[in-house]
Amino acid sequence: MRVMLTGATGFVGGHLLKLLLEKGFSIRCLVRPGREDLLPRASRVEIVHGDLCDAQAVERCARGCRVIFHVAADYRLWVPDPSRMYAVNVGGTRNVLLAARTASVERVIHTSTVGALGIPPDGSWGTEKTPVSLHDLAGPYKRSKYLAEQEALHAAKEGLDVVVVNPSTPVGPGDRKPTPTGKIIVDFLNRRMPAYVETGLNLIHVRDVAQGHVLALERGRRGEKYILGNQNLTLREIFQMLEEIAMIPAPRIKLPRKPIEILAILNEAVSRWITHREPRIPLDGVRMAAKKMFFDASKAVDELGLPQTPVRQALSEAVEWFRRNGYVRNT
Repeated sequence: MRVMLTGATGFVGGHLLKLLLEKGFSIRCLVRPGREDLLPRASRVEIVHGDLCDAQAVERCARGCRVIFHVAADYRLWVPDPSRMYAVNVGGTRNVLLAARTASVERVIHTSTVGALGIPPDGSWGTEKTPVSLHDLAGPYKRSKYLAEQEALHAAKEGLDVVVVNPSTPVGPGDRKPTPTGKIIVDFLNRRMPAYVETGLNLIHVRDVAQGHVLALERGRRGEKYILGNQNLTLREIFQMLEEIAMIPAPRIKLPRKPIEILAILNEAVSRWITHREPRIPLDGVRMAAKKMFFDASKAVDELGLPQTPVRQALSEAVEWFRRNGYVRNT
């Protein structure tokens, strides 16, 4: 079976590409020119040059494919121009869905994020059905992914076979960029995390996220959302786990949120008007940390058979990979 894959050069997409190859699929990847060296050289991997904003390239890539895995997204906590993020995440999703209709694709797996889901105000875990509105979401990344998810769900209501997966926080080997969460791990390993804030995340091994995509293809129900997650941990608990894995002391100082937010505002102003580089402390990241991102993945576990590799193993593999690939300088 030939499938189309967007985001093959990314963290989750790269692991999904590897898994699809192992399962015998032929994969046509939409890749921006100059990025093809990041893909494995395999006879069953075909490259179509283009990006999500190029509707003709997306349609050309989809032609003759039975399934589309739409994994690509602009994932950053700070952007100098949010309009580009909306163009990629929302407009690009529209292009993928239109190409799926034109090519008579049998099923689309749309990769959203738990960042587009609601979080109960009582501190309980969020689910696929927790109410949420655009106003509840902080920053252009979450808002653009929420709007993209709405496009996918609307297409499903109109008859296109679309299944939505909402990964939580993937960790593990191969986080080249790295992702914002990977950057936290790298900063910890380089002893650049003297303190922490009170927040929490749901972590899952990146290979389980890739497996969740394939399971959504095989067992997912049209128009349904599935949280691909595993263990809910506070940031302090994550650092304690990393301390045991990496043999580096975890930060012991908990910082109050308000001074960090003020520092982030100043940091972002310098980035926007002077350096034009990503701020050390993104303001949207600080605002996101105001809520614990705790979620219940039982629907994906029960309906799809989502694997639950221990998070400690995922963190161990991430630490080993970052150390082996030159991200760590001080240990």
